[in-house]
Amino acid sequence: MASNDYHEVLAPNIYFDRQFEKEVAKILPGEYYATTRDMIIVTVLGSCVSMCLRDRTNGIGGMNHFMLPHSDNNADNPLSVSARYGTYAMEMLINHLLKLGAKRNNFEAKIFGGGNVLRGFTVTNVGAQNANFAIDFLKTEKISLISKDLLDIYPRKVYYFPKTGRVLVKKLRTVHNNTIIEREKEYESRLGYSKVEGEVELF
Repeated sequence: MASNDYHEVLAPNIYFDRQFEKEVAKILPGEYYATTRDMIIVTVLGSCVSMCLRDRTNGIGGMNHFMLPHSDNNADNPLSVSARYGTYAMEMLINHLLKLGAKRNNFEAKIFGGGNVLRGFTVTNVGAQNANFAIDFLKTEKISLISKDLLDIYPRKVYYFPKTGRVLVKKLRTVHNNTIIEREKEYESRLGYSKVEGEVELF
């Protein structure tokens, strides 16, 4: 990959999954991945949201992982740098999908995350803000939303198969929520968990 493509597809962790017999790109907060190949994109979400976006005709697809910040400090300036981040994350993903050969008119989307994992903070629910942003973005851009799993109180592990559009979601009921929030906010360290419990849901 050329050096000038580094910010186009940001997923440093790529490995082979023996269960699915496919290559997997694992993305962290602030990252995204787009591909033309038959592979899996996986991430773990707390209050963050992931948009799974694909061209339904040729299977070119990708996923991002973004977190809109608290708006308290920017109530008088909705176009602040922090408030623009969700839009930036979406535009980066869309632009790269188009570069790979996807057609905007063929886009279909699925969105996940936005969990209220910090249950003590009821004044500003970042998860709900993220979910509302993602839904509003799709309406504004006239992109079809065909499935979603948002809000609730549990973090989620999301497996996206862009070639087919299939998504598997696991609710993580035994993970320390503060750890996920800490990592979401800091955009650092890998989101790896040794214990995953909860039914797998197909979207």
